[in-house]
Amino acid sequence: MELRQLSYFVAVCEELSFSRAASRCFISQSAISHQIARLEHDLGVQLFERSTRSVVPTDATARLLPLAKQMLSLESAIRAAVRASGPRIRLAANMSFATRSLSAIAGARDAHPGAEIEFVIKPFRQRIAAVADGDCDLALIRGSVDQPGLTVEQLWVEDLELAASTSHPLAGREDVTLTQLGNYPLLLPPEQEQVLLHNVVRSAFADLPVRPTFGPPIPPDHTATMELINRPDAWTILYANSAVEGIARLNLAGNPLRIPVSSVVRSDVRPSPILVTLLAALHSS
Repeated sequence: MELRQLSYFVAVCEELSFSRAASRCFISQSAISHQIARLEHDLGVQLFERSTRSVVPTDATARLLPLAKQMLSLESAIRAAVRASGPRIRLAANMSFATRSLSAIAGARDAHPGAEIEFVIKPFRQRIAAVADGDCDLALIRGSVDQPGLTVEQLWVEDLELAASTSHPLAGREDVTLTQLGNYPLLLPPEQEQVLLHNVVRSAFADLPVRPTFGPPIPPDHTATMELINRPDAWTILYANSAVEGIARLNLAGNPLRIPVSSVVRSDVRPSPILVTLLAALHSS
């Protein structure tokens, strides 16, 4: 039994999907299935009942899950305890924050030449856990999180992009309105997977005479842009700089749809001068 297998096991438990868990862990679906099968063989029990439509945890899974989380938490604590005592900062984020983060990191290193600042790629839940456990000093997230022991500070506000197929009836117009878009299906992931985007949509349509027409939820193993190609009458909402070739960007008349980007740090840790400089650079970048 390996710690990485426990990490994959926890991901499958939380996602109830091998494909979503694989995406979250940045490995292939076949690789995560293989590692879970090895874990089941090592333990001598079946952990998941698999079918083409669902992944169902077994009774053994319910007993193993809290222990697996405890083991992974201890691993983070061990890494934090033996970390070098020199000036070092670990920033947890995802690739969509890379350009802005790396610019801020370069500025912080100029101010603190001896500093080591790591940019660590982690999914949302793992970013929060890494800061809470002390494995990372700072996390970047969209939206907010309410968790005891963590302090959340808004850094900037990000414009969202509206996108559709290039053959959409509204593609090519100088501006479009939400009222016009309300006549066409909106494709988004299920609300439980993208609460933030669904809240933005509700707020944007709240004072309008129309409501959004939701199309079928985007499956976890599909992308929004591919769904637009298959549904040329539909539109979607993307995070900034997510549009791809073959997809039209729709210019929204009036106020853009926006979401906050925030930093997450532990409340009981006094920020080091390097962290203060890095946060200031992220504010102004």
